[in-house]
Amino acid sequence: MEFQHKSILLNECMEGLSIKADGIYVDGTLGGGGHSFHIAQRLSDKGRLIGIDQDEDAIEAATKRLAQFKQRVTIVRDNYEHFQEILSTLSIPAVDGILLDLGVSSYQFDEADRGFSYRYDAPLDMRMDRRVDFTARDIVNGYSETELYHMIRDFGEDQFAKNIAKHIVKEREKEPIETTFQLVEIISHAIPMKMRVQGGHPAKKTFQAIRIALNRELDVLQNSLDSMIRALNPGGRLCIITFHSLEDRIVKKAFRTAENPCICPPDFPVCSCGRKSLGKVITKKAIVPSVEEIEENSRAKSAKLRIFERGEEEGER
Repeated sequence: MEFQHKSILLNECMEGLSIKADGIYVDGTLGGGGHSFHIAQRLSDKGRLIGIDQDEDAIEAATKRLAQFKQRVTIVRDNYEHFQEILSTLSIPAVDGILLDLGVSSYQFDEADRGFSYRYDAPLDMRMDRRVDFTARDIVNGYSETELYHMIRDFGEDQFAKNIAKHIVKEREKEPIETTFQLVEIISHAIPMKMRVQGGHPAKKTFQAIRIALNRELDVLQNSLDSMIRALNPGGRLCIITFHSLEDRIVKKAFRTAENPCICPPDFPVCSCGRKSLGKVITKKAIVPSVEEIEENSRAKSAKLRIFERGEEEGER
């Protein structure tokens, strides 16, 4: 299957990055190279783009798509949480823009054997980086009932998390849970019929929770934001597309803190904590896709874009 992923909020991201022809940019979630193609198009031969992705299929697809720009594009197979080490290896001290398009690509959802989707019967996998041995199967069969409950509650925000965890543990005592459809059936039996009819696919939230836990998605995001902001040149921008409230909350809070990190009591006349602003939030309200874009690509429906701009002299690297 060809790696296909329709770039979401494409024009908004290009405008948000405010691309300079001679600038240096990082696409931390390269995917099939959709956003990166348009970034590279806007660069001169002096400009540079570093594309990072941990998925081997994405790397292969992006390498082909960006072949015409190979003089200005460097592609690295890794997790974006290691972007500082990657930049250091490339002798790049700072960049002019960073883009993150979070979540799972359409290709990963639609490629049945990856195990990301509850729509196809496949081995429980869900690894974004298949060099890692630990899979969704290990979580489903290895986590304790309490761990499953907390994972589904916190990462899936499912009100039936406790019952789902209970059913998973009960069923795996009979035989290991190996496939997506086995898990879907177990989850369905754990949710009241009324909610199954009204609330969308019963397995959606649990599958999201397992995927987030397995790939450490929220930890990676949380641990990368401050250093990404500090890696920007003055005027450089960090653009992040999120797809659910857990991601968006983390980004929104990190941007607010970077803009106003002061922890002095509000009645203090002068700041004495010494924490300096790193810049400003460009998007006071998140940018969302147009009605037309959602009609063309239903997967864009939950997307939100937030943008932060590095200050001219504020803060330190």
